Amino acid sequence: MSEGWFAGLAGDATGATRIREGSAETPENWPASAIESGFAADEEAYYARLHEAAMAAAREGMETRERADDRQVIHAVRAMDDAGRTANELAERVAEWAASRYSESGTGLDYCRELADTLPEEPADERLVALAERAVELDDERESLERFVERVVRDAAPNLAALAGPTLAARLLALGGGLESLAKTSSSTVQVLGAEEALFAHLRGQAPSPKHGVIYVHEYVRGTRPDKRGSAARALAGKLTIAARIDHYSGDRRPTLDADLEERMAQIRDDGGDDGAA
Repeated sequence: MSEGWFAGLAGDATGATRIREGSAETPENWPASAIESGFAADEEAYYARLHEAAMAAAREGMETRERADDRQVIHAVRAMDDAGRTANELAERVAEWAASRYSESGTGLDYCRELADTLPEEPADERLVALAERAVELDDERESLERFVERVVRDAAPNLAALAGPTLAARLLALGGGLESLAKTSSSTVQVLGAEEALFAHLRGQAPSPKHGVIYVHEYVRGTRPDKRGSAARALAGKLTIAARIDHYSGDRRPTLDADLEERMAQIRDDGGDDGAA
């Protein structure tokens, strides 16, 4: 009989690593073996220890996954969006409040920066200036997060970052659920990531099928004539999918992907492209 995951396991050890990394060529009567070896007093005790080990293995696996670079990119890009959205909402509040206080006021984050540098004369002005300062701080944090995302995504997904640009690559990772998930996603799905509402409306028969999602911000799509954007989006999505797969399964940088994409886009823009695969 093969040794089970519990063989020689100390009483204070959970066995999580063995559960995660171990394997057996054939099934065995593991409860009986555990009882015979003195690991468990009975079958119920064995399954209780197995449950504890499996839960610990799952927790360790989740912690490892969350610490991975692509997960850090996802958290950072979401935090960047939150900071930017909140900063703009505060800027709108500042503009409304300032309009009630001053004969001349402005709007937007630039006005918040201007207002934050002033010396308040009354209690209401103090709070208004403080609010403008918070908006500015959030906008500064958004910029810092963007720089962090641009740096980390180049390590987490070098080919995807090169083809899409670091910010778009980070958004694709976030929308796709991580590098592994994105690598297993079809190019047709990558093409419409970020256009879920339009896609659902199409499925309900209330709108035409979307040609692109967040990849529209890429110059190869946005900068292509409207009648050719469908082909451009398909071509870009196809290459981005390949890039994600290379990043996940091998991690080596493939500059040939850049050249292939440039060549394909040149064909689409010069000849009109086609509706086939990229």
